[in-house]
Amino acid sequence: MATARRSGPAGRSQILDASQSISQSPTSADRKLLDKVFKRLDKLHKLSTDPRLGLKNSPPYLPELVSETAILLTEVWAPYRGSMMSVPRGDEGDYLRIHIRHLLDKTDRAVLLFKEGKEKMFEETSSYRRNLTKLSLLFSHMLNELRTLFPGGRFQGDTYRVTKTEAKDFWRKAFGHKCIVQWNIFKQQLKRVHYFEEGMEAMALKSTVDLTCNDHISIFEFDIFTRLFQPWSTLIRNWNHLAVTHPGYMAFLTYDQVRVRLEHYRHRPGSYIFRLSCTQMGQWAIGHVTSDGSIVQTIPQNTPLYQALIQGFREGCYLYPDGRDVNPDLTSLCSPANKGRVKVTEEQYELYCEIGSTFQLCKICTERDKDTRIQPCGHLLCQPCLTGWQKSDGHTCPYCRCDIRGTESILIEPYLPAGDRRAGGNEEEDEDEDDEDDHEDVELVMKKLACMKKISQEEYQVPRSSLLPPPLPPKRNSLSPCPSPKTHSRSFETGIQKVKHSSWSENMLRQTSSDRSEELLENFRPSSLPCGRHSGVPWEGPSETVKRKRRAKRRDREEESERGVADSASLSGRHCHGETQENTSS
Repeated sequence: MATARRSGPAGRSQILDASQSISQSPTSADRKLLDKVFKRLDKLHKLSTDPRLGLKNSPPYLPELVSETAILLTEVWAPYRGSMMSVPRGDEGDYLRIHIRHLLDKTDRAVLLFKEGKEKMFEETSSYRRNLTKLSLLFSHMLNELRTLFPGGRFQGDTYRVTKTEAKDFWRKAFGHKCIVQWNIFKQQLKRVHYFEEGMEAMALKSTVDLTCNDHISIFEFDIFTRLFQPWSTLIRNWNHLAVTHPGYMAFLTYDQVRVRLEHYRHRPGSYIFRLSCTQMGQWAIGHVTSDGSIVQTIPQNTPLYQALIQGFREGCYLYPDGRDVNPDLTSLCSPANKGRVKVTEEQYELYCEIGSTFQLCKICTERDKDTRIQPCGHLLCQPCLTGWQKSDGHTCPYCRCDIRGTESILIEPYLPAGDRRAGGNEEEDEDEDDEDDHEDVELVMKKLACMKKISQEEYQVPRSSLLPPPLPPKRNSLSPCPSPKTHSRSFETGIQKVKHSSWSENMLRQTSSDRSEELLENFRPSSLPCGRHSGVPWEGPSETVKRKRRAKRRDREEESERGVADSASLSGRHCHGETQENTSS
């Protein structure tokens, strides 16, 4: 692991190469450990089903965990127990070796608890019983991790998809396609992007991230941690506010234990505590005392914990953490800097301008701006639409039907055309140039409107009074919704098709006065202008690239028109000269 300490491109490439190398296949010693684990699991199952123990059949239910672990281990280790052993994929061999040794250690500890506790093990309030509950939670986390990395008994740890985009990028850059790394190596890499102090803070962080307590961090544990303490940009800050200093946070507590703890606060409605859900990994479970003294536990779906706690405080549900008077103020975690930022690119800006919309407008309701990103697929929409969708169609993305593992509050930064990003010292000059460009756009609009009129070759000789621009569109109330962009688009397409019939519109446009252009600018709205009433960001006008293309096309059309007029004059001159010669000869 010496290469992990090297810096620079060469060091990073060696880290990735090492992370993508194939690990050693399980050895005969590893298979002997597996046999020992099966024996310990069998013994633990017998001990945990003793009627005197009186375990409640609610998660984490130890007898069920032991049985399911044994079944899954049989499937996972099957390729490495026969005469023809398979070749491990990625760091599969390393993970299996770490997992089986750790599982043996924890089953030994559980069996030892029964031996040392004796009759006290049957007392629910004894320390032995509490330690057994904690071990049950560890077995639950280990089973969930094994199921996730080996779906159907086949290794998928090297392709596991971390829910949060920034967290996924960090893991791939730091550890490549490894699915598990030592805590010290993980700590060094995480500290490069999120500062925390050595000593007590680092130890507290390890106790939160390392769910299985094996001195290693798996990609599964990392995913759970980053979902619990989202967003990524303020990960350690969120963790400090919600886990380290918050009196309502409870580590390694079960559903039943939450009820027992809140029993002491039935006289104080609004008392609450929160814990990691052991049935829905990556989610929080919040228990609180209601106004009538009952105890309720809920799991806020796809909502950051601090938002759920703030909302619950406003509604009078979460007032007293663990029965205490002072409730921490978490509003600082809601600052815009705490939101993931999405920058609109020039290509996205121009694409949405062409269809009469904006990137930031929610495409489901077409009324509100997008403010939520679905994880892990990354699709964007507004929070009300997501809430309504989940009530009607469960927990899948409305766009791609991918399972929703979480959401993230985002802030969209709209694209600003080049003209709007210039220095403030040239503001007056820029305004003049922008006005000129706007008139050029109006001129193009007028061309298209003029070409909608069918002009035949015979109409070229009509009196000058008929060469007036088409009537202006009626003025619209600024408060009324804009017309559908499709109407303008069809009109423009018709005009483009008819522009080939004659160059008369070019001559007509040159006779149009500047004040008519200004009036048309005021009354006409191009089809590329967004028409969503709540789009949030006004249309900034076409970009410099689009303007240059328009001016080039206009010059080409004018040159073609001038060549056509010159050719017509030349032909007319030749015809007149021929007639003169005929008259002379006659």
